Amino acid sequence: MDPQLSPDACSHHIKKETWKHTLLLSFQSLGVIYGQLSTAPLYVFGTIPEKDIASEETAFELFSFIFWTMTIISLLKYAFIVLGADDDGEGGTFALYSILCRHAKVGLLPNDRAANEVMHYEAGSPFRIKAESRARRAIEKHKSSHYLMLFLALFGSCMIIGDGVLTPALSVFSASSGLQRSLSDMSHMFSYSKSRQESISKDLKRYVPVPSACAILVCLFMLQHYGTHKIGFMFAPIVIVWLFFISGVGIYNIFRWNHHIIYAISPVYMYKFIRNVHIKSWRALGRIILCVAGSQAMFADLGHFSKKSIKITFLCLIYPVLILCYAGQAAYISKNLHVKNFNHLSESVPEHIRHFFIALSLLASAVGSQATITASFSIINQCLSLGCFPRVKVIHTSDKIHGQVYIPDINWLLMLLSLTVTVGFHDIIKIGNAAGLAVVSGMLVTTCLMSLVIALYWEKNLLESVCFLLFFGFIEASYVSACMLNFHKGAWYLVVLLIFSLTIMLAWHYGTMKKYEFDLQNKVSTEWLTDLSPGLGVSRVPGIGFIYTDIVMGIPAFFSHFITNLPAFHQVLIFVSFKSLPVPYVHPSRRYLIGRVGPKEYKVYRCVVRHGYCDHIRDTDGFEEQIIGSIGEFISVEENDFESLTSPEGRMIVVGKPSSSPDGKALIPMNDTSSNVGPASLANNETQVSPLNDITEIETSCSAPVKRKKKVRFMLPADSPKMRDCVREELQQLIDARESGTAYFLGQSHLSVRNGSDFLKRFLIMMYSFCDRNCRQPPVALNIPYAALVEVGMVYTI
Repeated sequence: MDPQLSPDACSHHIKKETWKHTLLLSFQSLGVIYGQLSTAPLYVFGTIPEKDIASEETAFELFSFIFWTMTIISLLKYAFIVLGADDDGEGGTFALYSILCRHAKVGLLPNDRAANEVMHYEAGSPFRIKAESRARRAIEKHKSSHYLMLFLALFGSCMIIGDGVLTPALSVFSASSGLQRSLSDMSHMFSYSKSRQESISKDLKRYVPVPSACAILVCLFMLQHYGTHKIGFMFAPIVIVWLFFISGVGIYNIFRWNHHIIYAISPVYMYKFIRNVHIKSWRALGRIILCVAGSQAMFADLGHFSKKSIKITFLCLIYPVLILCYAGQAAYISKNLHVKNFNHLSESVPEHIRHFFIALSLLASAVGSQATITASFSIINQCLSLGCFPRVKVIHTSDKIHGQVYIPDINWLLMLLSLTVTVGFHDIIKIGNAAGLAVVSGMLVTTCLMSLVIALYWEKNLLESVCFLLFFGFIEASYVSACMLNFHKGAWYLVVLLIFSLTIMLAWHYGTMKKYEFDLQNKVSTEWLTDLSPGLGVSRVPGIGFIYTDIVMGIPAFFSHFITNLPAFHQVLIFVSFKSLPVPYVHPSRRYLIGRVGPKEYKVYRCVVRHGYCDHIRDTDGFEEQIIGSIGEFISVEENDFESLTSPEGRMIVVGKPSSSPDGKALIPMNDTSSNVGPASLANNETQVSPLNDITEIETSCSAPVKRKKKVRFMLPADSPKMRDCVREELQQLIDARESGTAYFLGQSHLSVRNGSDFLKRFLIMMYSFCDRNCRQPPVALNIPYAALVEVGMVYTI
């Protein structure tokens, strides 16, 4: 990527990562990324019915599958190959999709050619497509392939969200079941009758696992607002103790019960399993895939850490410890087929430390859920930025690592769904069946997208891409077939969850796309606005008007509708467009693209704010001041700037870097703590607050109390002999307009479907309208003060 587009100090990306920082991130990753992988032994063998493990040979064969599945998928695929396909340090399904959008032109949001040039304009831009190839031409030519890639990206995202619902329920419930068995064993120490002991066991099974699991889940989700950084430090010590404990127990079991389990790493045991396979034994593979549950978090949570830290931790600690643990458990199972609940991890722990293990497993199970929850936040944040998820509040929990986010609405929704799964199923086998399908389906989507990245982005030989797809795709497809055999035993819940979440994503994307197409088709030319004269009854009033619009060329239909009904607009107009680009970050110095709309005397400007899918510019304080400062820079360098884009509306200049003029910045910001915020009007709006500052509740009546709010005022440089008089005059007019007040114009769209439209179109538009009414509203998302907001309603007939 062009270094101009890569964030420096404000990015998660560190050019020269020190060993100290790598070790620190490795330590934190234990509590966030590897919690799920580390706690998988709690339920991998435990989700397999006891009757399906009928002999010592079966235990050896299942361990052989675990060893090679972890080696091929977790180690080879994710640690060595997929981690190399990061999108400027970001990972996940949408990171792969954004790479394809840039390098294969598969994006589906419509743009006219001029608007596309404006959005992607950059000197030395990484958006320029690489040399044509047969594969790239074929993909670009067939529109169906574009829809297929978007569907794969959304499908993979839904699988990660589904994993975020099921894994917390699975890991916590499995640990709680161990607690119930431990208490049941303690009851046998008392001299109760056999019937009394059976009654106690039933009561413990009914009243211990589900309530304790629910209590732990509630506590876990309540901790999420502290952010990845703090949670990583809190959870990492627990994972370290857990890893050393289970590795020690594994070594003990290997030498205590059956050291011949080491021979099971031979693929011959897998061959024996497949040779004698039948439906019941094949179903067991749907639970074995849970041994790699959490491997996808290595890639999905990449934005929270670094590739080096993730890889070092996995190779040096996670992988060898888990192999030892599974080997020890399989060794115990092979010699204890007569013991009740022999396939549960707690039974393989020596009795004198079993109670300590139960307490530790309860803590570790909560940690194990963190990886999927964090991955869900990351993937939804990416979907949101690319217009594939309804507006929700995103809180960035770190100023240094921008990939660390917390989404309150999603957090509570995941908690509710996890509790529903725990209470509704209260069966580790059924929950495991659904979780296994979620894990392997997400991995299969990653394999499909990764094969395209190898061919189109890495530009490897087509044979290498096909081999990657066939090798890993065949393995994962085999596991999918095993999971589908358990569809009626719990896996159906994942399908219901998939239909629900995928419908919302597709409906939101469809509605966004149709709304944008309507805006493009009904926009008004710039001449329509600039040709308006006082003779036509249109007047200019003091102040600045910010018009928020999705289009980057022309006048939006809602604003022309407003002018037609109320023929007046502000002394200075600024058309602001937020445009998400298929990159993780856009450097602040390259973020604003400023240009004029019409002749200078009209003082109408356009500001295109370009951002990546991990940027959080809409939550940045002082956004209004940044735009005004950028326009001031544009005015001062307009005549002499040679790095500009000539658009149909005129020149547009990238603004944000320090001014190269000897006079410094065109406008000097000054903090003013005595500004008043009161009722707003179009003629004289005295509300002078940033649209991205915290919203202050303001009464709109005439008797409303005036509230005090900080603002940034501007002044011209004291001594600037090289600044021309016309430039100084225009800058002074901009300052005066700011002092007169600011108003914000938003289009309030109401989508309706044309008569005669098919059911699918009506359903998608209905779902979009429902989500639009109930999600976070644009004024809130933009932090616009309601006292200064002007909403213009329009009906969009789709």
